[in-house]
Amino acid sequence: MGNFKEKLARFMSGRYGMDQLNNAALFLAFALLVLNLFVKSPVIGGASWVVMILTIWRTYSRNTARRTAENELFMRFWKPVGRRISLTARRVREIKTHRFRTCPHCRAVTRMPRRKGKRVIRCLRCNTEFETRISF
Repeated sequence: MGNFKEKLARFMSGRYGMDQLNNAALFLAFALLVLNLFVKSPVIGGASWVVMILTIWRTYSRNTARRTAENELFMRFWKPVGRRISLTARRVREIKTHRFRTCPHCRAVTRMPRRKGKRVIRCLRCNTEFETRISF
């Protein structure tokens, strides 16, 4: 088993490997394959194969500078989307114990304990005070 690991390590040296863009592409390919199970479209099936082949090509590429630039471009798009998904998931998880309010000045989200009534909140980012009401 050790000999195989050494050969694999030698093969992968100098190659790009996996990154966030490859992970997203693999997820997209898997989602397209599952969708194709229900729709049975050759276009969707072909698209999933193209995405998988491009992902494998990116993984074994030796042009690391180009692959890094592609990943940075993807991350510039994905970070705001991922942050919004993460915040929504956190809101759903903590719905019984906390409430989230958005600052009207800087749009920062503030988390506070769930207690009924009016309160004045100071934004941690811009120090603006605003009034909010929490009801059950």
